[in-house]
Amino acid sequence: MALLLGGAAPSGFDALLAAYPGQFTREGDQLVWPDGTRVAFSVDQLAAGYSRAMPPQMPAEGDDPGRTRNSAFFAKMYGECNRDEVAPHLVPVAWPGGHIVRMTEINHVDRHLAAVARELDAPEWRHTLWPNGGTYACRAVADTGEPSMHSYGAAIDINLVVSDYWLWRRGAPWRDRVPDEVVAAFERHGFIWGGRWSHYDTMHFEYRPELLGLSAADAD
Repeated sequence: MALLLGGAAPSGFDALLAAYPGQFTREGDQLVWPDGTRVAFSVDQLAAGYSRAMPPQMPAEGDDPGRTRNSAFFAKMYGECNRDEVAPHLVPVAWPGGHIVRMTEINHVDRHLAAVARELDAPEWRHTLWPNGGTYACRAVADTGEPSMHSYGAAIDINLVVSDYWLWRRGAPWRDRVPDEVVAAFERHGFIWGGRWSHYDTMHFEYRPELLGLSAADAD
């Protein structure tokens, strides 16, 4: 079984292998899962140019690093929610303010989110983080119809009150009200931020260490 991933430059192989150890091996231009599934690479998805610059800058029009995802690749790693393959892997994570959220244990996403929570467990960040907009949800992205990273249990939305979403503000320019310290903590532990997209979604963080140049150990 071969799946077209739709993308990475040659260095992308190393980024994926470091970010998701134990998931697959490499044979030539393919990733190979233990069950024999093969994922062939082309040349664009990991060349998206995600930047961790601070303070965040307004993205250029059409600049959405990491927003285009290959659903076959992520469904192979995390399962398909409409087949009830994701929910059995959701585990509780302690969240600032004495709350609990649930994230997938695959790739230790739960542990990476717990590391974010420990960094941000201070009164000044709690209004930004809670109440949050949720973690796991078996749904598609509103404008693309493709599975959301929430459908894999690998994303979290922070408090909607301090967040902005391009579809809510259609025609309005990019706006960022999320503290830089919150963004930086998530990025240190392997989560990219939707505030770096021109189709901005400043509440949204998803586990994508390959786009941050992080290994699994780095993201701990």
